[in-house]
Amino acid sequence: MVHEDVETLVRAVEQQERELVLPSFTNDDAWSLGCLLVEMAAERDLAVTVDVRRGPQQLFHAAREGTTPDNDSWVERKVRVVERFGASSYLVGLRARAKGTTFAEQHDLPLQQYAAHGGAFPVRVAGVGVVGVVTVSGLPQADDHALVVEALRAHLG
Repeated sequence: MVHEDVETLVRAVEQQERELVLPSFTNDDAWSLGCLLVEMAAERDLAVTVDVRRGPQQLFHAAREGTTPDNDSWVERKVRVVERFGASSYLVGLRARAKGTTFAEQHDLPLQQYAAHGGAFPVRVAGVGVVGVVTVSGLPQADDHALVVEALRAHLG
């Protein structure tokens, strides 16, 4: 991917993060969002793991047929990136690429604990900020990210 394409993607993902802000985020909201993601995956026959958290509490977790425990590891690693940087795991990785480096080179964090690959998206509440993370693992990173974005848009109505 050429540099201009990465810059364009960075701007697009930053715009998604500005737009996808919820008015509130309850346990019921987490359940609804998680169920929506599982339904979307089932309709498309996607082998994904879905995880929704508020703060340190995991409020929803489901693994579709075809996933493995490795997907759970990817979820944990992507969630840590969102919690540390306050941005989607995809955006953090793209920003490093836009600077001509990698996430690993830029931040020197253990790769078995952090993965700046698409699929984990910050749950932002208006007037509050980041309160949680919604994550999908199992597809190519851009597709993991796109599924989460599509679900958040649908959830917002």
